[in-house]
Amino acid sequence: MKERLEIVASGFGGQGVVRFGQILGEAAVKQGFRVTMLKSHGTEMRGGYVRSQLVLSNKVIGSPMCENPDFFIALSSSAYDRFKDTVPAMGLILYDPEFVESIDDNLPCKHKELPAKSLAIDNFNKAIFSNTIALGAMARLLDGDLEKDAILKSILEIIPKFHEENRLAFEVGYKFIHEGSV
Repeated sequence: MKERLEIVASGFGGQGVVRFGQILGEAAVKQGFRVTMLKSHGTEMRGGYVRSQLVLSNKVIGSPMCENPDFFIALSSSAYDRFKDTVPAMGLILYDPEFVESIDDNLPCKHKELPAKSLAIDNFNKAIFSNTIALGAMARLLDGDLEKDAILKSILEIIPKFHEENRLAFEVGYKFIHEGSV
């Protein structure tokens, strides 16, 4: 892992954005990394703005703020528009086309489409598993930094229900991101 790995996930309430950050952070702690997580959300219970920021490192983390995220998971157009310019040239924006209608082709970073909601509905008839599909995709992208099994174990510990479906959803996301496709 590089000295400091920054991950930002953002969307709207009810998508599991905070849980996403919590699970990746827990997996990193299990592997002995230092982790900070900041979250912010609107006052609405569902549908308002939500953001989760993670910093992972082998060293002491001086600031918990993500200023140049290595990975940005965009789960709404407003989130995409808000954070797209923070992703550096070597970074990646992973976005769900169900919620992000258009992307900025002028950005220096890479974009990768992850139709998590569609995959969840196609495979499980429920959009609720789109979060776990996104975690599976991140497990593939973080391969070499975070262990796949540590992320899956954290999912099963933190999410109290639907263990079998979450295992399967995790694999759907993991397999969607092909080696070398990013």
